Amino acid sequence: MLKSDFYYDLPEELIAQTPVEPRDSSRLMKIDRKSGEIFHDRFYNICDHLKSGDLLVMNDSKVFPARIYGTKCETGVLCELLLLKRRSIDEWETMVRPGRRLKPGAVVDFPEGLSAEILDTLDGGNRLVRFLYSGDFYDILDRIGQMPLPPYITEKLKDKDRYNTIYCRETGSAAAPTAGLHFTEKEFEKARAMGVDTAFVTLHVGLGTFRPVKEDDILQHKMHTEHYSIPEETAAKIKACKERGGRVIAVGTTSCRTLESAAQSGKMSDDTSIFIYPGYEFKCIDGLITNFHLPESTLIMLVSAFLGREKTLAAYKTAIEERYRFFSFGDCMIIT
Repeated sequence: MLKSDFYYDLPEELIAQTPVEPRDSSRLMKIDRKSGEIFHDRFYNICDHLKSGDLLVMNDSKVFPARIYGTKCETGVLCELLLLKRRSIDEWETMVRPGRRLKPGAVVDFPEGLSAEILDTLDGGNRLVRFLYSGDFYDILDRIGQMPLPPYITEKLKDKDRYNTIYCRETGSAAAPTAGLHFTEKEFEKARAMGVDTAFVTLHVGLGTFRPVKEDDILQHKMHTEHYSIPEETAAKIKACKERGGRVIAVGTTSCRTLESAAQSGKMSDDTSIFIYPGYEFKCIDGLITNFHLPESTLIMLVSAFLGREKTLAAYKTAIEERYRFFSFGDCMIIT
């Protein structure tokens, strides 16, 4: 398979720059997995496309304000650090700018008494950084940091909470599990009333999710690694759902990757670099709620694996014709 097999032409004005209000007013495309038939709706009617006995599985990871700005000691040069992955209590893998100024030994000062020492240069040019501070690290980030919005969003986010789901609780993501952004408590109340159960997994989303596929042959692409965990309660709910003939519906590609990783390895907590593309045989999920993804990305390849490449590209073509909003703050689809 070639990267170009997953290309589509998207008008720039369809890239959503801001979230809709309220959350659940976004548009919803319902797609029949077998026939490819498309139905247009709004997300606040999501429960019309669910059945009693279904199980919604959501990623409860929380995005934190991981982009911080400071000045290099001695020179006063303005610096930007983007926190990617916690290596130990005070040590993080980060992206830095300007990279040529931030070599091992350099120190950067931030507001609120926070400082960072560059310890090492890692593969890909990232830096290993040790932070020095007093108090709670995440509280400091909440006060001085900015949300790490993807590069295609150029407008500043007014409300940090809008780049998180209403059910987030496990801090650690550098990017949002965006399919869940559409849910409000109203949808969950209606789902519970009609016999739809909910469960949570945790996969901390790294910026590798936006890493472009550079190789023409997609099988040569090296996937990023992320850590996931599945509580015993969730595993029990999945087992019960399957036994009663219900459908396990993953809310987002990160939930999908978590469930399929565990189904492959049998491990409820592990690192995963699973790459799902057409030809993959799904072992756990029966449905998928997901946003519209970038052309030639690993995410549209995952959707194509579940729905079929031709049906996926046909759905995207329809979405463009119907002026759906795309990417993180965009509209949504449910495939069952």
